[in-house]
Amino acid sequence: MSLTLEDTSVEEEAPAAVTPPQQTGQIAVDIYELENYYIIRAPIAGVRLADLDIQVDNKVVTIRGQRNLPEEIVEDKYYIQECFWGEFSRSITMPTAVDPKKIKATFSKDSILKIIIPKEEKVKIIRINETS
Repeated sequence: MSLTLEDTSVEEEAPAAVTPPQQTGQIAVDIYELENYYIIRAPIAGVRLADLDIQVDNKVVTIRGQRNLPEEIVEDKYYIQECFWGEFSRSITMPTAVDPKKIKATFSKDSILKIIIPKEEKVKIIRINETS
């Protein structure tokens, strides 16, 4: 099957530029466990570090950001549009509560966000004092 382009030599009013929909997209993540840490990795190409935010609320880690269109493209000019542009958010419920002060995050130059979450001790030994 071949694609043929229409002759657009007839003067017509230019179509309006595409405005990203007001919906929130979702990013893909990998989550795995090591002996002392949980690791969350997310490839987030096309996003500036300044446009990323990580929030922690008890057991929930939320990654938010925005991927901006590099240029305005007229809707009629798209042949295929699969990339998500605009705001995105992803919330992950961890198996245990997370201490936000202990989390570390890096964003590599190849656009991989890596969040390192130390595991909290699951068992605490409580010393019982003898009273007289």
